[in-house]
Amino acid sequence: MPAGLDAESAEWLRALAEAGPRREAALARLHEMLVRIAHGEAARRGPRLRIAGPELDDLAYQAAGDALVAITAKIGQFRGESRFTTWACKFVIFEVSAKIGRHFWRHPAVRLDAEDWSRLPGRFGADPAHQAEWGDLFAALRRAVDSELTPRQREVFVAIVLNDVPLDTLVIHLGSSRNAIYQAMFEARRKLRAALVANGYLGHDTAGRS
Repeated sequence: MPAGLDAESAEWLRALAEAGPRREAALARLHEMLVRIAHGEAARRGPRLRIAGPELDDLAYQAAGDALVAITAKIGQFRGESRFTTWACKFVIFEVSAKIGRHFWRHPAVRLDAEDWSRLPGRFGADPAHQAEWGDLFAALRRAVDSELTPRQREVFVAIVLNDVPLDTLVIHLGSSRNAIYQAMFEARRKLRAALVANGYLGHDTAGRS
């Protein structure tokens, strides 16, 4: 039992360490909590990916079940740095992310290698009535994407900005991690801003923003 553990977390650990009815009751309560969290997380992300109804419910139950297996297998790694329920929630959120990513991968709304640059003005919030006025800026941005970014940064930018590919799907597609994708996108945005500032399309006060 980790030192300084809060009472609720300690009770969870004691119940899950036992055999018999008390453990079964604790597993049932934990699974119920995981299903509730998974369903909320899936419902939050689902509409964008056209996941709803029984399919969404099934995804939530699968994520909760897989998370429960992972939690019981790794419970010895719990160090009490957060509440047990907070620690457990991370497992189910990860499972939801992975399953949504795989869902998109099997049923993509667009090809991951598509480059529909006509979508760019809308993704940046340009009013259709004034998109022509933004033409030079978006043309310059496209040139900068081709000339300033590394192949990986370009792939990440196109997937996220043009194709609206979910981050979790991109992680699976590239065999990478969320942090690596965040870093690639951050560097891409930094380089593109610098290029647009250097060519007079943005003010210098925007160059340092992320």
